[in-house]
Amino acid sequence: MNTIPKHTLQHWRASIRDTSLLLREFGWPLLFFLLVITGGGVAYHFIAEAVGEPVPTLPESVYSILTMAFLQPSGDFPRNPFLQVFYFLMPIVGIGALAQGLTDFGILLFNRRARSREWEIAVASILNNHHILVGLGHLGFRVVQQLHEMGEQVAVIELDPKADLTAAVQKMGIPVISGDASREITLNDANVKDAKSIIMCVQNDAINLKTALKARTINPKIMVVIRIFDDDFADELHEQFGFNALSGTAIAAPAFAASAAGADITNPINIEGESLSLARLTVSPKSALDGKTVGQIEDGYSVSIVLVRHDHTSELHPTDKLKVKGNDMLAVLGRPEKLNSLVHASR
Repeated sequence: MNTIPKHTLQHWRASIRDTSLLLREFGWPLLFFLLVITGGGVAYHFIAEAVGEPVPTLPESVYSILTMAFLQPSGDFPRNPFLQVFYFLMPIVGIGALAQGLTDFGILLFNRRARSREWEIAVASILNNHHILVGLGHLGFRVVQQLHEMGEQVAVIELDPKADLTAAVQKMGIPVISGDASREITLNDANVKDAKSIIMCVQNDAINLKTALKARTINPKIMVVIRIFDDDFADELHEQFGFNALSGTAIAAPAFAASAAGADITNPINIEGESLSLARLTVSPKSALDGKTVGQIEDGYSVSIVLVRHDHTSELHPTDKLKVKGNDMLAVLGRPEKLNSLVHASR
């Protein structure tokens, strides 16, 4: 059974939303046109009656003005010069007002690239339970790629969008809104009230914090993931506001140290304030770990061994009594600093 792609449905919904906004803008020229026709009809009715060329009813006078506006008068040309003015003036005023509005509406409707920001806002407005990423630099772009591959909906805010990164993100069907994310109006453009999370990737701690607090004010339930360069500040933000504050050095340092020691450690994930990573290491013969049991290693280093591989055979969730031998490969979950100690002991 063929189904319509999610991206196509989203594009259609954004088109409907964008067109409705355009119709709302077109309402003013249309209202002006209606006022001109109605007002002109009332004036024509009373003037015609005063100069001795009466029109039977007021609605008929309004209809006459409407036909004059489109150069299709319904009655005979009047003898009175005051009435004759309507025949020449109404096409200019009526068609001029309506034609200008229709022209602007048509241009904006069929040339959305001329209104790129409005179109991106229209796309973001139909998102729900989505992520807002602030700061489309190299880090931000990689985060967007990961979220897109996970099937998550994303809207991006960037103060100074780069053409290449913006084009690459828009090809994924993700809106990129240019503006200052620390302003409430810009966050609302990205539909922050319906967002699941806001991810701060700007290289400025003050701006990241200001934007995060503004987003939390608009949407108290939004999850905040914030990039912070100061490790201590990151801990304080988590304790005081519940932000998932990630320090670049805290993330990178364990991976660098482990790589130098010949092991692999993943970037940490934050679980209820605990930063945990998964490490893969090989136990060297005669190292401090050679001959120890799984339970002894877990208790001694405050880690959890999730897999032991020996002689091409893997044991998932090994028992505490299993003895680890030289050349065994271990998959271990724990805090980055504990994992680094374990890597050192395995050499």
